[in-house]
Amino acid sequence: MHIEPGVVEGAKIFLSYATAVAALGLTAKLARDAIRDNGGVLALALRSLLTTALVFCFFEVLPHHPVGVSEVHLILGSTLLLLFGAGATAIGLAAGLLLQGLLFAQFDLPQYGMNVTTLLVPLWGISLLAKRIVAPGTAYVDLSYKQALALSTAYQGGIVAWVAFWAFYGQGLAGENLAAVASFGLAYMSVILIEPLVDLGVLATAKALSRFSQGPLFNVRLHHSAS
Repeated sequence: MHIEPGVVEGAKIFLSYATAVAALGLTAKLARDAIRDNGGVLALALRSLLTTALVFCFFEVLPHHPVGVSEVHLILGSTLLLLFGAGATAIGLAAGLLLQGLLFAQFDLPQYGMNVTTLLVPLWGISLLAKRIVAPGTAYVDLSYKQALALSTAYQGGIVAWVAFWAFYGQGLAGENLAAVASFGLAYMSVILIEPLVDLGVLATAKALSRFSQGPLFNVRLHHSAS
């Protein structure tokens, strides 16, 4: 979902700075909630380091291909949320993206505001969705395929929507731009199909290895119902 350089240029890019500030504000709220409800400051710090490293690896190591106005990545946002909580995942997405840009993709830094908005706002959305579709008495390791699909589809759909917004905002509704956005959206369908299966596989592993997947490195809700 890295927006290609040149999609949004000139004065228009200032909107991305405003949306990034808002997205990082949501991250601060999710982090505060994690400190209060999910193990405290040290647990959040440990999980955030882990999610940052994972996000960096996802962007650099997993397959990614430019399609249309952006790149198709397997970001595993819903997987990270289930394992580590929304606060640590939001911090990891923002920090991992920045780290990748500083070390390997400096040409992406001008687009950081757009890219971080595209990652964080859908994550905030699925953190709210999880509270609605997962009963308080259900631990995340016991999620159904339908629930995992709903979370993953909502996250990836949010990413596609934001990419489309930036493309139309920057380049208008010309036929070539419409085709580029459509090709990106269609390519992202592969991610929507794969990620729920990854979620369930990871959750099944966490359940089978419960003695290793509890403690400060993992989301309290992974094995325990909501209080």
